[in-house]
Amino acid sequence: MNRTQEVAQLRVGYQRELAHGTERFHGPRSTTCPWCGSSRLRTRLRTIDLMQHKPGTFVLDECHDCSHSFQNPRLTPEGLDFYYRDFYDGLGAEAMEWIFGVKGSQKRYLASARALLPFGTSRRWLDVGTGHGHFPQVAKTVHPDTVFDGLDVSEGAEEGKRNGRIAEAYSGLLTDLALKLEGRYDTVSMFHYLEHTADPRAELTAARTVLAPGGHLIIEVPDPESAMSGVLGRWWMPYFQPQHLHLMPFANLRRELESSGYTVVAVERHEPHTPFDLTGAAVLLLGHALPPADEPWHAQPPSDLQRKARTTMFWSAVPLVAGVYGLEQLLTPLLRRTRFSNAYRIVARSGVA
Repeated sequence: MNRTQEVAQLRVGYQRELAHGTERFHGPRSTTCPWCGSSRLRTRLRTIDLMQHKPGTFVLDECHDCSHSFQNPRLTPEGLDFYYRDFYDGLGAEAMEWIFGVKGSQKRYLASARALLPFGTSRRWLDVGTGHGHFPQVAKTVHPDTVFDGLDVSEGAEEGKRNGRIAEAYSGLLTDLALKLEGRYDTVSMFHYLEHTADPRAELTAARTVLAPGGHLIIEVPDPESAMSGVLGRWWMPYFQPQHLHLMPFANLRRELESSGYTVVAVERHEPHTPFDLTGAAVLLLGHALPPADEPWHAQPPSDLQRKARTTMFWSAVPLVAGVYGLEQLLTPLLRRTRFSNAYRIVARSGVA
């Protein structure tokens, strides 16, 4: 079956769901901050799905008191299923395999893996939100004596095991599997995972359950305090709506770890920066401007004229996007060392000092 046939087949199911609207995918709006309980909220962002272009509107609110940002109203489990579908798997699997396997991603994985070197050799490592297991595959070159397992809500972990990237694959939520995996791991990693979760605090607790005494938790997340978020607005890729449910300021997450029984042993505010803000904004703008692609969540396939216009516009814009990418790579050494850095890392040991 080719892609056109697959889309036509999937369109029936998508249109049946969309006939009931997208409002039902949202829970009730919260009047208080899920992090500190304050009722002093402001709207930080109102946007649409700029990645897949599925129907719907999404709002990020920010707490005036603790600066925590969160999707409000939040997607229900049914809504998350709808908006994740065909992104990492299904129709989107091939694109995601390319994105997470490119050289730039591998360099980032190496840097993340090396961040654990000062803390000795890990016997067994669980990568939470592993996707198709690309990080463990690269991390093995840094930690050759470590056994890497992976956990993900998608089917990607199973594929990672089939491809030899991880030794053991778990499908589901860490919060549901924690007791089964109690004390099994010396290291748990959460790379750009925590912001996707409904309850980050519960994830930190679950990680402590999974860790052996003295084990390490390493977290990397987008930095909502990045100055680039104000410059680019809705086109700032780390907003990543509708998938990112929480954006946690560094100080908030550090305090939460310390109050949850972890000892923070290393922090990095700049090196985890992903040099893709300007390029990502250009890609999102281009995708928004192009005529619609043939996707099953669109009621009708594009006309021949729309297809031709999309192809022409896309290839005409490629040199511009490539130029933005080149400029961003030149600026990265500077951006990484300033408030424009877009991510941070925390390494914490299970158990207080």
